[in-house]
Amino acid sequence: MNEALPVASLPGSEVTLTVPFFDADMLGIVWHGHYVKYFEVARCALLDRIGYDYLTMKATGYVWPVVDLQIRYLAPARFGQTLKVSAVLKEYEYRMKIGYEIRAAETGDRLARGTTVQVAVSVDDGEMCFGSPRVFLDKLETFVAAQE
Repeated sequence: MNEALPVASLPGSEVTLTVPFFDADMLGIVWHGHYVKYFEVARCALLDRIGYDYLTMKATGYVWPVVDLQIRYLAPARFGQTLKVSAVLKEYEYRMKIGYEIRAAETGDRLARGTTVQVAVSVDDGEMCFGSPRVFLDKLETFVAAQE
């Protein structure tokens, strides 16, 4: 990519989840660590949407470990509640930064928001890349072009 993609053209995804019994404590409130799992489900949907899922990453010579995670809890999710979890790519040139929101499906109330940062690491030598690999940029460029 010779020039940066417009932020508005960066991909996003949304998944709908129902909080299972085993994610809640005895008060019916979701344990805080499960929000990371919900982010991951939305992130996988986002990566699938651009054709760059985890198996494709590895097959093309890269893994992308999470190096930073931020979560702001605003209200509790509860057992049986239906959630809308969105993931939007925010940065892509040097790292993959994804923003998330978890909302109550019925009311639209925001329950949590957060971000993850992932960096590309070469499978061959374990070295961190200082820019996003061409294969990822190509997938992203193809996705954006198809949306126009």
